[in-house]
Amino acid sequence: MDRGVDRPLAGEVIKLDRGYPLVQLKDGRTLRSEQATDLIKKKDQRVVIGDQVQVLVPEDHDKAIIVSIEPRKREFIRKDPTERTLPQVLAANFDRVIIAQPVTELNLKRLTRELVLAHETGAQVTIVLTKADLAEEEAQTLQALDQVKTLAGPDVGIEVLSYGQEETIESLRRLIQAGDMAILIGRSGVGKTSLINMLLGSDRLKTAEVRERDHKGRHTTVSREVVTLPGGGRIVDMPGVRGLGLWDADEGIDAAFPDIVDLAAHCRFRDCRHKDEPGCAVLAAVASGDLSAERLCLYQNLSDELSDRKKRREEARWAANEKFSSRSSGKTRTGTSGKTR
Repeated sequence: MDRGVDRPLAGEVIKLDRGYPLVQLKDGRTLRSEQATDLIKKKDQRVVIGDQVQVLVPEDHDKAIIVSIEPRKREFIRKDPTERTLPQVLAANFDRVIIAQPVTELNLKRLTRELVLAHETGAQVTIVLTKADLAEEEAQTLQALDQVKTLAGPDVGIEVLSYGQEETIESLRRLIQAGDMAILIGRSGVGKTSLINMLLGSDRLKTAEVRERDHKGRHTTVSREVVTLPGGGRIVDMPGVRGLGLWDADEGIDAAFPDIVDLAAHCRFRDCRHKDEPGCAVLAAVASGDLSAERLCLYQNLSDELSDRKKRREEARWAANEKFSSRSSGKTRTGTSGKTR
């Protein structure tokens, strides 16, 4: 790579693995890069896949240095599983979120949470039902499709994928247009890497063999990588994500439960919690059979989780401010000799 460049070069983070981030410059060159010390110190400024960055290429350094991150147009955020009151950004600057769920092991509770997080990004959302070829009979696939349609609503596209059947991947290819980037999410073993290989038309990405006893795949992806598709679109191969704790997801919950939001507009009280209040239009819909009690329970659980998360964050901010105020007050009263001024 060119040495001695004293001005930042624009690039994009296209791979994150156990080594250093891989940045692709505008001219197509790729550079292994490390983050500047200032970025490392700021927990909310770590680079993620899809970030637009500025890098320096020092003459006496074996790696480029990421010195700044451009404002993100979109982020996929969950609660940091290691920190109670911090968010974790998993990807940035994408146009579509694709959620993979296997027909043979459909998990509607997880899918609901995935939909909330996906909608919160503001990107277009598509669900792909994978492994339809492993269904015992067509009725199982049709039942799964019907359940997902009911859960996702009319604004979310749904594709059914059978491996080895090329025609089932064509409509998904058309969704990722040239210049667009999609991120693919789903738990380990749902067939995400196989899906990307089908989009590529070749087995470029490594997959693990499916276990004979239960037809489950094993986790193989250990990095986040931008993969360019034949038509010019791009997709991020993401490792399986277990924890999907909510962060700021009010809009995502509303988008995932538009039927409940519409019903809530007719409740007697504006702050109705849809639990035991009189004049609750949501509870009336459950009583009449127009809304399932299970769906309302999912909505309430997620709403309660989000409310509790906000409360914990507020308590943490309050405690931090109290600690800071106490330290500042102590410095004002005490000099270097320890005597009170």
